[in-house]
Order: sequence, then C-alpha cells, then structure tokens
Amino acid sequence: MADERVLTGAQVVLPTGVVQGGRVIVEGTTIASAARPDAEVIDVSGHWLVPGFVDLHNHGGGGASFSGTEDEVLTALHTHRRHGTTTLVASTVTDEMDFLVRQAGLLSELAEQGDVAGIHFEGPFISPCRKGAHAEELLRDPDPAEVRKLIEAARGQARMVTLATELPGGIDSVRLLAEQGVIAAVGHTDATYEQTAAAIDAGATVATHLFNAMPALGHRSPGPVAALLEDERVTVELINDGTHLHPAALELAFRHAGAGRVAFITDAMDAAGIGDGRYMLGPLEVEVSEGVARLVHGGSIAGSTLTLDRAFKRAVTVDGLSVEDTVAALSANPARLLGVDDSIGSLEPGKKADLVLLDENFDVKGVMRHGEWVVAPQLA
Repeated sequence: MADERVLTGAQVVLPTGVVQGGRVIVEGTTIASAARPDAEVIDVSGHWLVPGFVDLHNHGGGGASFSGTEDEVLTALHTHRRHGTTTLVASTVTDEMDFLVRQAGLLSELAEQGDVAGIHFEGPFISPCRKGAHAEELLRDPDPAEVRKLIEAARGQARMVTLATELPGGIDSVRLLAEQGVIAAVGHTDATYEQTAAAIDAGATVATHLFNAMPALGHRSPGPVAALLEDERVTVELINDGTHLHPAALELAFRHAGAGRVAFITDAMDAAGIGDGRYMLGPLEVEVSEGVARLVHGGSIAGSTLTLDRAFKRAVTVDGLSVEDTVAALSANPARLLGVDDSIGSLEPGKKADLVLLDENFDVKGVMRHGEWVVAPQLA
C-alpha cells in the first residue's frame, strides 16, 4: 500500500486562493484527493504550504556550475532543491561551440533521468553591446545552422535559447526554435522596439531577465522593454534579489505584464548558497562581495547569488506582492511556460507532490519533491 501522509493546519496556497487551516494529502509521489483512515497526519499549523518553485534560468550553486562535470551539476542542483526549487532548467553560458555541444550531451542525460527539467542555452548568440558576463571573443551571430546544432546535441531536452534577435540570422533562428518546440527568449540584446516586436511575431515568447542586458526604456526609443511588457504572448523573467532591479522596476513589470506573465528566476551562479569569494562563470572570473557577483575584469554584474526562497520572501515582505501572485511567479507561470503545468506548478490532486513549507516569516522549513522530503521539517 502506498505511503500516505496528510499535511494539515497550514495556510495552503491553491490556484483558487489561500485556504486557512487547509491540508495536502500526499500518496506516494503525488498529491491525492482523499486520505485513508490510517494515513500519517503531520500538523504544520502556523505555516504556509506552497508549490515547489520552478526556476527557468539558473547557472549553478553550492560552489558548482551547470557547465561542470556531472558531480558538479548534481551539487548545484541539490543546493537549489534545499531552497525550495523542485524543478530547474540548467543554463549554460557562452563558451566554445564544441564545449557547449558536449555539455548539452551531459545535461540531456540528466534531463532524461528527471534530474533537471531541460537545458537553457544563454549565449553564444547574443549582442557584444549587451554581453554582460559573457566572453566577447566567443560570441557569434545566431546562424540557424549553429542553433540547430545545439538543439540536436540536447537530444530533445533543449527548453530555451536566449538570442539577440536583431543580429543576422536572429529572426530565422526564432522561427526555427518555434518549429522545434524550443522557447526563443529575447535577451542580451541591443534591439529596437520594432525589432523586438518582429521577433515576438516570429515566435519569441520570453524576455530573458527583463531590464538587464538590454537598452533602458526610453520615451522616444522605447526599445525591447516596452515591446516585451506590452505583448500578451511574452513571459518576462525578473531577478528579484534587490541588486538587479529597483523595486519600482519590478512594480512596473507586474503592473504592465500582470501577475500571469511574470516568472521569477535566480540567474544564479556558483556562489549561490555558499557566500563571498572568487568563482568562475564559464571562462570568466567573478568576485562575489556582500552577495553581489561581478566580473573581476570590467565589473559587470555576473549573474546572482539568489535562491528562489529569498526571491519569495523579498517579494512578499519588501515588494508588497500578495502570496498568491508570488506563487504564480515562482511556480504556476514557469510550469505553464515549460508545458508541464499538468504535473507541477500547483497543489492539486494528481500532480507531483512538490511543495515547500514556509514559516510565518516566509523562511523555508521543509521541501518535498516527488513525495520525498529534501528538507524534512523539524516541528514541535
């Protein structure tokens, strides 16, 4: 008989709203609709129960990178799981094409095993004008043939490619990605408003870390920000760490895109979950000081040290977002974008038992993935 547990007494965040003193029934790896009389009852009163977090854009953590060995990839993965991220798309950074092809093979194996939820290629098809923490000498135009090479190397596990769609081959590459069922994301771009709108019409559906690594919103040249915010077909990524975005910029994004089109991401690098020090981001050296990662040479912000539990807490306690909107940005919206909202992204019967237990201060007290505790709650 399947193992069954009933988590009871929490404020449970459901798609229909918050249920006070609610319960979630876990049977094996999934959420069930009814409990057996002999089910184990776990009292989690005074806590919040929310769906496991879904990170679309993450480069590493725990001192390890998704551009590293299998052991390093698993170290990074488990670091973020302990912070509530039960589904994670592994992001690479700009490197030699041969390396990216090899890394795609490694990551695709882990995706096939269910460890990661696929691969996001951030670079090398990005603008040297907006390169951020990417090695300029390794950048290249988005030639559809080279884009296809990466997609094929991922063996069906490519989920997203970030491109500067204004570059030669950009629009054709967007069309190729759309045809292959891979998300085309506009990012690290110097595109105009009109060029961005053309990319969206061609099939681009994501703004890679909106506001960052793209021209600022201007009153005569609105640029990509306006085009990405106004189009209902686009989901906008936001890095809510207090460094990448001013609170007013975050409020602007929520107001114009609406809570249904925002996905909080980490864009995390190796230092996430570890602390200050020297790290590598692909071929580039990074200095992390007071939690902020910057390139040693040039000083550009180099990803973040964010974990999604911190993004959650900041959204509610600093930015003033509702818990329901925050859950949508961390779970439901990215799950829907990935096309897996039938199995994750909300606490509903039949879906995977992926959940996070938060205390009254929105700190993580328990994490469950597929019915197994990653972080077991210590309850009085």
